[in-house]
Amino acid sequence: MELIVVRHGRPETVQGHVAGADPGLTEEGRHQADLLAALLTGAAGLAPDRIVSSPMRRALQTAHPLAERTGLPVAVDDRLAEFDRGAHTYVPVELSGTDRAAQWRALESGVWGEHRFDPEAFEQRVLAAFEDVIAANPGQRVAVVCHGGVINAFLSRLLGRRRSMFVQLDYTSFSRLLASSGGVRQLRSINETPHLLLPATGPGLHSRSA
Repeated sequence: MELIVVRHGRPETVQGHVAGADPGLTEEGRHQADLLAALLTGAAGLAPDRIVSSPMRRALQTAHPLAERTGLPVAVDDRLAEFDRGAHTYVPVELSGTDRAAQWRALESGVWGEHRFDPEAFEQRVLAAFEDVIAANPGQRVAVVCHGGVINAFLSRLLGRRRSMFVQLDYTSFSRLLASSGGVRQLRSINETPHLLLPATGPGLHSRSA
């Protein structure tokens, strides 16, 4: 089977939300999601047989255009939620003003600003979610729409890395993996973004540079 693992589009900033910040996409993020859906179902020839998403709004809104184009439902797996679930504030990393390397090292110890999480438990639930997707969909192509931390955790384990944060994934980038029922895993790509680099030519889309 083939996995297409997608990071969500550009999200909004949410400050001090008592119930927990769960931002949706900005206008740019929605445009990115539209471009991704057009690419996967068009020239790239990567239309999925199934779509699975994190329960968080930024992931669900990224999955929506792909679901519309394919006519597929979006299955939600709670285990694909990002490490920041429950945090009162969400500021996109590029707006945080924090040194990226220092931020990544903090994340590996379970620190995200004022939010705390268990990095080992996070990694284990992420791995379980992906292994269940692989086991349930032999011979299929599945798009999994989730988050940068989720993808880093999954790929780090796949590559045998000690640290879970190692690549800055672009918004709506996708990474591809082949997986067999016998346990063989072949990583084909990381952080593909052709839909953001080339003019959009699909129906209803206008050319726009990223």
